[in-house]
Amino acid sequence: MDFTFSEELLEIKRIVREFAEKEIRPHVMEWDENQTFPLDVLKDLGQLGFLGVFIPPEYGGAGLGYTEYVTIVEELSRVDGSIGISVAAHNSLCTGHIYKFGNEDQRRRFVMPLAKGEKIGAWSLTEPEAGSDAGGTQTVARLDGDDWILNGQKTFTTHGTYGDICVAMAVTDKSAGHHGISAFILEKGMPGFFPGKKENKLGLRASDTSTV
Repeated sequence: MDFTFSEELLEIKRIVREFAEKEIRPHVMEWDENQTFPLDVLKDLGQLGFLGVFIPPEYGGAGLGYTEYVTIVEELSRVDGSIGISVAAHNSLCTGHIYKFGNEDQRRRFVMPLAKGEKIGAWSLTEPEAGSDAGGTQTVARLDGDDWILNGQKTFTTHGTYGDICVAMAVTDKSAGHHGISAFILEKGMPGFFPGKKENKLGLRASDTSTV
């Protein structure tokens, strides 16, 4: 197996490193001390194609592979792990989740603006009484006509404060155990869906984490 970086990968590595050195490094201490989420930087990364790295171009993404994806996150994390984890969460947990399991309408409606950086993605699994054990999920969802109504609280939600589109887990069939947990796509502004306490973290403080 050849582990030599291709010219394309080296160019991507150069672009990300230059961006990180110019746009991120000068602000790292300020963002960390003030727990500032640099939304403008995330939007700029979206314009570079780094918020939809492995999403096909027809859905607004860059159409790259996982080697390129890991390189991008690595180069960002080299300067600030907060930005690296935000980009990884946006790509994998929210955007990638909807792309892989969503239908065509959901891909067009949600994946495209996420991949372009027009929207910020969030992901909610962890709960105050259940931790990150999906099997202990207590948030429930019940069908009401054509709508699903979710009831519960999530904690440690990445981009819980600033996220425009959130993938959240809820129990739809208690009798089915782990198989009775479903993923729902929530949008900012939906009735009853709002951010709560912002976590005062020990590290990765520029990456937004809150309850919802």
